[in-house]
Amino acid sequence: MNQWHDTSLPIKERAAALLADLTLEEKAHQLGSHWPSPKNRVDDLEGNVAPMEDALNQSGDLNAEAAVGLGQITRNYGTAPVTPEEGIAQLRDLQAFVVERSPHGIPAVVHEECLTGFTANGATVYPAAIAWGATFDPGIVEEMAHAIGDDMATLGVHQGLSPLLDVVRDYRWGRVEETIGEDPYLVGTLGAAYVQGLQEAGIDATLKHFAGYSASRAGRNHAPISIGPREFEDVILQPFEIAVREGGAASVMNSYSDIDGVPAGASRELLTGILRDRWGFDGLVVSDYWAVSFLHMMHRISEGPADSARLALEAGLDVELPGTACYGSVVDLVRDGRLDESVVDTSVQRVLEQKIRLGLLDPDWSSEAQGAPVDLDSPRNREIARRLAEESIVLVANDGVLPLAVAKVALLGPCAAEPRTFMGCYSFPNHVLVRYPDAPLGVEVPSLEQALRAELGGAEIRYEQGCPILAEDRSQIPAAVEAAKAADVAVLTVGDLAGLFGKGTSGEGCDAVDLRLPGVQAELVEAVLATGTPTVLVIVSGRPYSVGAFADRCAAIVQAFMPGEEGGPAIAGVLSGRVNPSGHLPVGLPDHPGGQPGTYLAPSLAWNSDGISNLDPRPRYPFGHGISYTTFDLSDLRLSSEEIDVTGSVEVRATVTNTGDRAGAEVVQLYATDELAQVVRPLKELIGYLKVSLEPGESRTVIFDVHSDRLSFTGLELKRVVEPGTHVLSVGRSSEDRPLSARLTLTGETRIVPEGRQLLTPARLG
Repeated sequence: MNQWHDTSLPIKERAAALLADLTLEEKAHQLGSHWPSPKNRVDDLEGNVAPMEDALNQSGDLNAEAAVGLGQITRNYGTAPVTPEEGIAQLRDLQAFVVERSPHGIPAVVHEECLTGFTANGATVYPAAIAWGATFDPGIVEEMAHAIGDDMATLGVHQGLSPLLDVVRDYRWGRVEETIGEDPYLVGTLGAAYVQGLQEAGIDATLKHFAGYSASRAGRNHAPISIGPREFEDVILQPFEIAVREGGAASVMNSYSDIDGVPAGASRELLTGILRDRWGFDGLVVSDYWAVSFLHMMHRISEGPADSARLALEAGLDVELPGTACYGSVVDLVRDGRLDESVVDTSVQRVLEQKIRLGLLDPDWSSEAQGAPVDLDSPRNREIARRLAEESIVLVANDGVLPLAVAKVALLGPCAAEPRTFMGCYSFPNHVLVRYPDAPLGVEVPSLEQALRAELGGAEIRYEQGCPILAEDRSQIPAAVEAAKAADVAVLTVGDLAGLFGKGTSGEGCDAVDLRLPGVQAELVEAVLATGTPTVLVIVSGRPYSVGAFADRCAAIVQAFMPGEEGGPAIAGVLSGRVNPSGHLPVGLPDHPGGQPGTYLAPSLAWNSDGISNLDPRPRYPFGHGISYTTFDLSDLRLSSEEIDVTGSVEVRATVTNTGDRAGAEVVQLYATDELAQVVRPLKELIGYLKVSLEPGESRTVIFDVHSDRLSFTGLELKRVVEPGTHVLSVGRSSEDRPLSARLTLTGETRIVPEGRQLLTPARLG
């Protein structure tokens, strides 16, 4: 038996033995990938897959890319509407071809997208990541990810390109829907939960986009990043560090963007210095699609494909995706002396370690065993999707009109009858099936109209679209107005339809000029509100939209962040009262459409500046906000000590009580404010949270264990420090509703915090 087949040996030893036996050509092919028939798809897709067809067209054929082996197979299931059986058959053929061509019989890793569920035909479409943030519930995110991983593993997939850990910095960015929110701790903890769930099912999670992508100028996709080192360290990097250190992520994907002129895909400081040397990451770094080619095509820092390959490999980027456009030059680079073979060996070692860990080099592995029929939208999946959707709905405002208890309802707006509005841009229906207009969605997705009719039973419901989501067509507004006038309550749905590169109002490449509702939807809202009929505004969107012009005149506002295939029943359940809403905003809802786009993590001069500027950047509804059909009281804040050393810890206790008449859940949030620091600090930042379910009249004590590391920041000398001084710890229901506060004094000398600091604030019930 070859050493690399001996499962009793350590993974690194097996990989090193195989590496030593590979030729340079074999090594190089382990760093590449193949996307089945991407060239043909470009011809068919009218530019919908990617904005730069020149890059996509560089992908080679299988004979060349897998001549003596292959690193990865790209999106076998996620590119066209194949059935699971068809995908299984194709994958078996591909793997057999790869193994036969490889002198050492090395199979390829198979990767797929899985941000809103397995991006495959007929697979469950879960809520978008921004909806995970609204749950404030790591447990259900982990459960969802495990279910996604189970389905992928059954079909022979090994790696998932998720979760996205970019922190929202500009609400206009099209990919806000793919983020978990605007707070790095929320993003990091929910992202780590996703990683753990997916990897428990045997699928390698891939953190993306490392790093800074969401901080692009003006919220434009792929735009440069102008960001200071403290913001980069304390906001942008924090979720990735949590997911690496606490979540154990197996893979990382680079960002397309350049940071102060250095593209992430060519940054050794980022991909090696921070990720590996500082954080101890020992997994695989893969490129975002065509990111290596972009080094010469977009960033213009290399002479061509070979030079781009050299820069990326020397930075620490191990595998090129989705095809082998640049890494096909590796052999020539080494033989010409432009690239040291040891650099190649380092990346190939990591590739082989991944393959061994995934079982691809075990003696009993066979391409015939890869994939088995499975129900990709099983009752278990749908039940998880339902619960997650219900937990994610945010009741923003309510004057008592909800729950609905009326005879006549006018259901209005473009999101009421179009179920695709519930799904993110990386859901299979919005990502792939839009190119196949005659194909069914593949999963059952009740519209809100269907769900509300079923939910309200005998109520009289009249539906009028009012206007399209994006087109400037006002012809249907009068019918919506008449329906509203004749009803007891108007339920008005507005928002987004996700797409790619300008084909939608939200999603990759669908960036916004400002935060007005798309198209003429704002005119529809104004027309309905002018009728005087009590109006429930239901926003189904991937980004927050300005609500200041409407808020005071709406009877209620409900925010649904792309709640997935069970979104219709979930929203209808909230409207009827069957579901007691427990979601909280992972992003603020802006007051006006411009003048921001700051998030709640703001210092004094970025907040209300007391007349210094005529623009008030404060949101109408802040990060963390959400109300319920019951009421909650927070009381009895206690610190285990009012004074700790700069190396110490404190226990923070508070009591939460359900003071209403029905069961519900409240998100208890812990914030910290640094009263005096050597650099400018945010007015408040979330350092802990816990979602607590309570029966009427029930009280529970929430306990946060706060280590002094959780009060650290990047100081004047660009080192992480904990300073002596006073912090205000506050407990509340949102970033702006913090009724309990206490002062904590740190004593001693300023402490430089070493790598491996305490990243989490454990929270529990007492």
